[in-house]
Amino acid sequence: LAADSHASIYDGSRLSQAQVIRFRHNDPEDLDRRLGRLKDHQGAKLIVVEGIYSMTGNVAPMKEFVEVKKAHGAWLLADEAHSFGVLGASGLGVAEAQGCETEVDFIVGTFSKSLGTVGGYCVSDHDGIELIRLCSRPYMFTASLPPEIIAATLGSLTEMQARPELREKLMANARQLHDGLKGLGLSVSTHVSPVVAVTLDNVEQAIAMWNRLLESGLYVNLSLPPATPTQNPLLRCSVMAAHETDQIAQAVGIFERVAGEYGLGR
Repeated sequence: LAADSHASIYDGSRLSQAQVIRFRHNDPEDLDRRLGRLKDHQGAKLIVVEGIYSMTGNVAPMKEFVEVKKAHGAWLLADEAHSFGVLGASGLGVAEAQGCETEVDFIVGTFSKSLGTVGGYCVSDHDGIELIRLCSRPYMFTASLPPEIIAATLGSLTEMQARPELREKLMANARQLHDGLKGLGLSVSTHVSPVVAVTLDNVEQAIAMWNRLLESGLYVNLSLPPATPTQNPLLRCSVMAAHETDQIAQAVGIFERVAGEYGLGR
């Protein structure tokens, strides 16, 4: 598992009763080293990574993970929950954007992000996918989705496919917010994605800034340890295609004023 994987991935790993080995976040070389130590291991090996990481907005080097997978005869599962509908020529995620979709063995995701409903999916060309489906206890003992949820999901999917300009606008908004916060001297990811998180030094500072931002008319998510990848708290922002350029600029301006009050930034 990639070290910064979502809690649901860790929970799924526990349910599988498989041995879990973590490798450094977005580090194909570390993954290669760890798999190399398992060269005599007789069991199957599954690499699990995310496309866009939900807390920081980091984007996985999926194509490099594919090469490591091939070198060690492993399988690769990509969780595209936060990248589906966002990246790729048709919005299928990081694997599509990096031209390696057909080489990822399992792709999973959720309907609750870009599609705005509930539920999820796992797609694969693997011969044993039907067996996996029938042996998965959470799947077997979960009720089917209501017809109205399926209809809404299909409607959102149709809209996503018919209007690629929404993805273009989304990424333009993401770039504007990311570059704006980075320009203020705040600590943000090196990757541009619709999740833009500002990393702060301590919890007290984060709570105070979050309240001050809210008082100033800007809502962001406050993410605190242990829910964050490190012991640092995050002010986690996310953008939509519906946001206008002047709204993004206004958000950056509020961040600038509040950060200045706390002696942060440039």
